[in-house]
Amino acid sequence: MGTMNPRLKMRLKRKRRIRKQISGTGQRPRLSVFRSARHIYAQIIDDIQGATLAAAGTLDGEIQEKVAGLKKSQAAREVGKLLAAKARAKGITQVVFDRNGFLYHGRVKELAEGCREEGLIF
Repeated sequence: MGTMNPRLKMRLKRKRRIRKQISGTGQRPRLSVFRSARHIYAQIIDDIQGATLAAAGTLDGEIQEKVAGLKKSQAAREVGKLLAAKARAKGITQVVFDRNGFLYHGRVKELAEGCREEGLIF
């Protein structure tokens, strides 16, 4: 990890520390969040099979025009709602939340609350 951005280095260190504890199963998959400067993405992953079961982000075609005029935190909540709806359609009701080294604050928190609003349990 030589000459890496120190903030990214610390996030990846937190990510590794969290991932030692968290793993998604078929019954309770992992909800992983990634936040960039402009967008936010989330996916529901079964780590045992190594498969993504559902995914959503601010760049998804079905939500892109809806989040175009919103603030980033409001867009994150919409992404959470969309992901929870996709999960419910596939029969997923419970997940384990993986904040991916990001602080549970702001957009990450909004996404989680959006998922909870649509009935995802974690």
